[in-house]
Amino acid sequence: MRLVIISGLSGSGKSVALATLEDCGFYCIDNLPAALLQQFGAHLMQAGDENPYAVGIDARNRPSELARIPEILDELKAQGLQLEIVFLDADTPTLLKRFSETRRRHPLSNSDTPLAEAIQGERDLLMPLHGRADLTLDTTHTTLHELRQIVRQRLVQSPNTLSVLLQSFGFKHGTPPDADFVFDSRCLPNPHWQAALRAMTGKDAPVVEYLAGNAMVGRYESQVLGFLKEWLPVFEAENRSYLTIAIGCTGGQHRSVYLVERLAKQLESGHIAVSVRHRELP
Repeated sequence: MRLVIISGLSGSGKSVALATLEDCGFYCIDNLPAALLQQFGAHLMQAGDENPYAVGIDARNRPSELARIPEILDELKAQGLQLEIVFLDADTPTLLKRFSETRRRHPLSNSDTPLAEAIQGERDLLMPLHGRADLTLDTTHTTLHELRQIVRQRLVQSPNTLSVLLQSFGFKHGTPPDADFVFDSRCLPNPHWQAALRAMTGKDAPVVEYLAGNAMVGRYESQVLGFLKEWLPVFEAENRSYLTIAIGCTGGQHRSVYLVERLAKQLESGHIAVSVRHRELP
């Protein structure tokens, strides 16, 4: 019995995530009152329905009800319900921009509470859910199309399957806040300084050839791969459902892209679902 709880900040993409799950066969309920979560979970267990469910829970709930969620989750898990919490987030400037563009009112803002203050208040209210999240998705740099793809890749999977996201990024654009592990490849030779390679990416054959032919790059790749092969099964054995592995270089165009592509091919197996995202590539 699987129940996915979708929560997060207003403007971060919760409605898109729920709609995507609904398109993939989940029975979805938006804005379920937190006070009803326990009864709803108990009903699913009694009904024995094997269909996947997803519910949205947000800051429109009373603070006292949100504070009880960790206790409710522990009770439902003890009864055998397969619960997953997905929390969507984005940085405050991005959320301010999204509300400005859509001209929608934030659920916690009013004449006495400006938007930036409402966003911070929402972060505080949702801390009980954020702290228990199995998967956190930062959508600051994510388009709606990319978010739908990420939700399909990471949530529409076989039960008890470890979902691993390998993500390349550029340090000059910021470290992904939702990463579980971050590897820094800026120590490796940079194709950017090769005039013929500068406009290419780590997917292009000349860049692949340049990096694959360097012994330092090969040693770095081998050691990261060895770390992941040794520890991913440990996380899986501990019933961890999601891991995000981020590999960064300066601009997120060459070295990190190359390494993510190479590692993904070598990690793919029947029991670990590997997906790839290149944050800085169009």
